[in-house]
Amino acid sequence: MTKRGKSLAENVADDILAMITIDKKFAVGDKLPNENELSLALKVSRTTLREAIRILVTHNVLEIRRGKGTFVKNNNNLSEDVGLKELSTSEMDIKDLYEMRLIFEPESAYYAAKRATDKELDRILYYGKLEEELIMKNQDRTEVEQSFHNSIARATHNEFMNQLMPILYSAIDKGVHFSSSNLEMVQDTLTDHRLIMNFLCKRDAEGAKTAMRLHIIHAMRGFGIKE
Repeated sequence: MTKRGKSLAENVADDILAMITIDKKFAVGDKLPNENELSLALKVSRTTLREAIRILVTHNVLEIRRGKGTFVKNNNNLSEDVGLKELSTSEMDIKDLYEMRLIFEPESAYYAAKRATDKELDRILYYGKLEEELIMKNQDRTEVEQSFHNSIARATHNEFMNQLMPILYSAIDKGVHFSSSNLEMVQDTLTDHRLIMNFLCKRDAEGAKTAMRLHIIHAMRGFGIKE
């Protein structure tokens, strides 16, 4: 399943962007693999890959250094354009952050169920299952939980939602830190994430929306936050 109205090259550009922003495979300043390696990894032709890279260069995500290769640029312009950079660094209490999650993330799950490509769905499931493994091993899952929710946001194909996620990371970080020592909250996270993934796999938008809402409400109750 591909994104409606987008070319193959645009879909590949989105995949590369997800590798940078969600999977953290490449950081600012990193050089991308050579053309043969990357086209093989993405299962596309080199012609399509070149077009995808051109798109990302145009959007100031990548830069081509002649004779050296293609590198990830430091690009904060999108956040600055809509005034989110300042908001992400401001002081907000946990109640405010979780109310924001309750407003935005159920709808995020709804649209992800409708719009996610097969690759995006695979990425969501990967991080959901990886988080389960980390919980079972009693290991830190903060970054993986961020990637789980971020991959859902990216699958909405709504750019504002993608820009909003760094602000919500504060709530996710605090939730993980607090719930790690609360067995009931940990169990809720396991159950809720499984429900979310199940509805996403079925592409049941209303089910995914309800499951995400319950997930955030459970976390709010764990913090003693009333709706």
